[in-house]
Amino acid sequence: MKKSELDFEQGPIRPPSESGSLLLRVTRNCPWNRCAFCSTYKGKKFSRRPIEEILTDIDTMATIYNEIKKISWTMGDAGQFTNRVISSVLKDSVLPDAFRSVAYWIASGGETIFLQDANSLMLSTASLIDILNHIRRNFPQVIRVTSYARASTLKQKTVDEYIRLKECGLSRLHVGMESGSDRVLKLIDKGCKSEQLIEGGKRVVDAGISLSLYVIPGIGGIELSAEHTSETAQAINAVNPTFVRFRSLYVRTNTALEQMKAQGKFNPPDEDHIVMEIRDIVDRLHNITTTIVSDHVLNLLEEVEGKLPEDKKKILKIIDQYLNLPYEERLMYQLGRRGGAFRSVNDLYEPGVLARLEMAKKEIEKDLPGGIPEYIQAIKKRFV
Repeated sequence: MKKSELDFEQGPIRPPSESGSLLLRVTRNCPWNRCAFCSTYKGKKFSRRPIEEILTDIDTMATIYNEIKKISWTMGDAGQFTNRVISSVLKDSVLPDAFRSVAYWIASGGETIFLQDANSLMLSTASLIDILNHIRRNFPQVIRVTSYARASTLKQKTVDEYIRLKECGLSRLHVGMESGSDRVLKLIDKGCKSEQLIEGGKRVVDAGISLSLYVIPGIGGIELSAEHTSETAQAINAVNPTFVRFRSLYVRTNTALEQMKAQGKFNPPDEDHIVMEIRDIVDRLHNITTTIVSDHVLNLLEEVEGKLPEDKKKILKIIDQYLNLPYEERLMYQLGRRGGAFRSVNDLYEPGVLARLEMAKKEIEKDLPGGIPEYIQAIKKRFV
């Protein structure tokens, strides 16, 4: 195989925590593809990739890995992946794009692989084991293999199957829980019920596989807010996942949720209400050892992170620090955070910050009738 022919298929997305992972596409798109808040796979058909294609992609990745090692030797770096070797590969416009993907992966440690797309767990356990074993043969240094999975799919495998997958290298599953309320799940057309998530999630946890649940504060709208927070907390308590990751609501364009909003069937909460929902969920978490993570740019309070139960008071204190600010200062913090200047509420009190933000506020209000809230929505649109 010539260098010009070296290529492998990759899908459109992965979790933020997998930014350094090598992306191996085992399914294409989403088998459900009806969630009201999502437009990622809009108009695209789901399919399972043939196992032979997937194994060939792994072989190609390994070939590229070894080709980069050869480049290191030719540069006099004795096969080591030094900064100048990686930089040389990334800057070489003649090499196929796949070389850059592998080079980025090597630069990130070269130890994690993410199975794409939206629900790789739909493959049979036997097929997944073949894939995992082929990864292990080609990349013995890999210490973590992860994948997305739908809540409705989790329950379709037994604990024994999950144990076998773990033994072959499956380390973590990322699952879009969104809400623990069946009424909210029906509202957003999630295609699953809380019971499926709880039962399937327990099986994953019992097998010793790391489970990362994604929750969307605000997804129940104003009307179902209280139910959303209380029943989401109940579900998390029942599963005790390894991680709970918050993904604050943003109503994306070209989604059913956007249409529902326009028709008055969905009333999204504002920034402060979303923060209050996060507080309510965290406050209701009891007798679990979950780690709370806020690793997405849409989350207003980046500092809302920690291990339960020991960090619960700290997390609530951070949230209360923000909620106890006067309205104008909360608005100033939102402006600074969304503009990329803040990472903590304490940043608001650095010398001269409030004065500069007040000047920016006046300029914004001069140009936009909706003031800072309208400006913030425009900024958030760039994030997604």
